[in-house]
Amino acid sequence: MKSEHILYYLALQSAEGIGDINAKKLIAKCGSAEAVFKEKSKNLEKIDGIGLKIIKTLQNSEQMHKAEAELEFINKNNIRVSAFLDNDYPERLKHCIDGPILLFQKGKINFKKQRIISIVGTRMITNYGKSFLKEFIADIKKYNPVIISGLAYGIDVFAHQQAMENNLQTIGVLAHGLDVVYPKIHQKETEKMQENGGLFTEFWSNTNPDRENFVKRNRIVAGLSEATIVVESASRGGSLITADIANSYNRDVFAVPGRTTDQFSAGCNQLIKSNKAALINSVKDLEYILNWETEDKKPKNIQKQLFVELSDDEQKIYDYLLKEGKQSLDLIALYCEFPIQKTVTILFNLEMKGVAKPLPGKIYEAV
Repeated sequence: MKSEHILYYLALQSAEGIGDINAKKLIAKCGSAEAVFKEKSKNLEKIDGIGLKIIKTLQNSEQMHKAEAELEFINKNNIRVSAFLDNDYPERLKHCIDGPILLFQKGKINFKKQRIISIVGTRMITNYGKSFLKEFIADIKKYNPVIISGLAYGIDVFAHQQAMENNLQTIGVLAHGLDVVYPKIHQKETEKMQENGGLFTEFWSNTNPDRENFVKRNRIVAGLSEATIVVESASRGGSLITADIANSYNRDVFAVPGRTTDQFSAGCNQLIKSNKAALINSVKDLEYILNWETEDKKPKNIQKQLFVELSDDEQKIYDYLLKEGKQSLDLIALYCEFPIQKTVTILFNLEMKGVAKPLPGKIYEAV
């Protein structure tokens, strides 16, 4: 993405009180991040959720000054930037309505045609957790998956280490900017990860790893992958938040069971007990639920009817899917400007006509 386009995305991302959902809504209505800042106030007021406070924020020149300073840091440090409408923006994260409008990355990251799983858990990893991860990642190597985690103490960094030992691409999602490493003790891991994988963050330079940033980080960990595995967790903790977010995205969640007396199995056992996660003992459980073994044998497309007649609304959604590829229900409704229920009905009609098909996680694609 060219520097001038990055600048406007940065300015929009930094605007207080807007957030990712409203930012996407503004871009959809105005046509681009740049157009948002050039749009007339009276037109912005017509956009649902955009009030006078947000409009004043957009008109404040301070947003552009902050964006210019951050862009200088990005260029100086050769940081790669992906906006949510770019082709190189992670496909699965694109389907998350609250996914960041910008991602900053370092390393050699390749998501093309890759299976992606997230592994999370307690910072107080036990020998039980280590034993599971060693065997699991060694066994899953045959699928060449990307391993996602949060670079924290315990389960996170051990998952990264095991991925690297098995020559698998691994990515750490940070709760701060790319100007620092937290915790500092993982500096060597981050350097090695960038040789096959790397680092992702939505946070600017000079951002502290504050508590609330870890929660925001967790949604990226969950959103990037097709499944999240909780290896060990106490009855409360960030990994359980990640599991909840993954469930909200309609992604598969797995949890490693443990003895009822083990403190760091309590969270996993509760996830399984409450049907928020599938029990996982080995790679075979993952293969079975995600259909990895039979995935390539499934028919890839539904046969499209010739000369199908579509209504104007159907044509609008169909054209959008043709252009953008796989998209979530929420994004289809957002960009085509239809209520959710109407969008569901139109998508069903398109499916019946053989020109669209549903995928897991409320995702659709044109046929």
